[in-house]
Amino acid sequence: MDKVASALGAPLSRESGESLSDQIVRAVAARIDDRHLRSGARMPSIRQFAKAHGVSAFTVVNSYDRLVAMGYLESRRGAGFFVRERAPLAPERKPAEASALGRPLDVVWLIRNLFRQAPPQFSPGSGVLPAEWLAGPAVSNALRAIGRQNSHGLLAYGTPAGFLPLRQQLQRKLAELEIAAGPDQIVTTVGVTQAVDLVARELCQSGDAVFVDDPGWFLMFGSLSMQGLKVIGIPRLADGPDIAQLAALAAQHKPRLYIITSVLHNPSSTSLSAAKAFQVLRLAQEHGFTIVEDDVYCDLHPGAPTQPVTRLAALDQLQQVIYLGGFSKSMSANLRVGFIATSRERAQRLTDRKMLSTLTTSELTERVVYKILSEGVYRKHADRLRARLDAARPKALREIEAVGLRVPTAPPAGLFVWADAGRDTNVLAERAMAEGILLAPGSLFSPSQLPSTFMRLNIAALGEPTVWRFLQRELDRQP
Repeated sequence: MDKVASALGAPLSRESGESLSDQIVRAVAARIDDRHLRSGARMPSIRQFAKAHGVSAFTVVNSYDRLVAMGYLESRRGAGFFVRERAPLAPERKPAEASALGRPLDVVWLIRNLFRQAPPQFSPGSGVLPAEWLAGPAVSNALRAIGRQNSHGLLAYGTPAGFLPLRQQLQRKLAELEIAAGPDQIVTTVGVTQAVDLVARELCQSGDAVFVDDPGWFLMFGSLSMQGLKVIGIPRLADGPDIAQLAALAAQHKPRLYIITSVLHNPSSTSLSAAKAFQVLRLAQEHGFTIVEDDVYCDLHPGAPTQPVTRLAALDQLQQVIYLGGFSKSMSANLRVGFIATSRERAQRLTDRKMLSTLTTSELTERVVYKILSEGVYRKHADRLRARLDAARPKALREIEAVGLRVPTAPPAGLFVWADAGRDTNVLAERAMAEGILLAPGSLFSPSQLPSTFMRLNIAALGEPTVWRFLQRELDRQP
């Protein structure tokens, strides 16, 4: 077999439905993987390959370029294409193997496992909706429409504060929540995660105290601690923080910030009552701390008149409250578009800090979000999401209680259930991981990370019978 034929190993098919370029790439890669083409071997020239297989030179160039990008070939100027020496890839550990390493359960443990390549139905501890629930078609349509527009605007840096039409659209969105904020009071961010980071760096210095919900959003605890801040948990009750504890701890620690989720608190999906909201604002004024209101789950709540809720930013109108929002939980996690709404002066300082950190955020993703919001697609999508969660919640709650878990406060909306297993859920999570199931133990949702009998469950990821069988078996054991 000559050099040209041996490069491919089999004739190309024009009836298979697979493109000629795909066939070439697949066949050549297989020949290299099987060691039929050795490292350093010279590939046929583009002209030779095209003539021998009856394809165009363009098809061969495209195929060779893809093989270079995949690491199978290398291009040497003036000499042609050669088989690249490929280092063996380390085998991927299975979940059970990773668990056997004995890594302690901490925030990094959960984040690592949230990003593992596992079916979502085996991740009842995850914090996101399944991909098929999100706005995939709307995102795809928006990307195609934006791709047909003049590309010059997509090739330069974006506007430091964020894509202006999106900020104008966010002004209208906030107005519906009774929060008055002009476009110059809004700064876009890479999700709420960056928003928290920017605000903390702007308002705090190393050693300052920052209050958070306990339980609360675990990722934030690690981020704030890495800035040298003293993270202190405020006990979270069904209707908001424990006011007596908040008052006592504020007098003791003089915090700079209190980061709180008013609507659909993570992990309990409970919301702040109006009475508690007024008390929190009163204490903020009395002790001089700034409130950071994280409302990333905003669009999963039906709002008035079905279930009226109180937002601190609506009561305060961005005087002592900084409002954070985003679309990763309800539209697409991959777009990573969040925003900060605050006073004009603070928005300008945060924009300067954002420029020093990342220059600008991606205008491409911001244009996608703007298009989806401005064309009315998102409102219908959010309605469908809430309806789907409402349909799944009663069944999930029945099954949760049937296996022996207790839910002190059944949430009327949202994604999560905060369930009491009556035993250390760190142990439960380790046993689950050994069977390829991701649970989120309660210890990770507290700044103290002390053992907890609670765990967070995602009602959109509770359809797998294997998960229920595991929970039933483990909870039937003696603690």
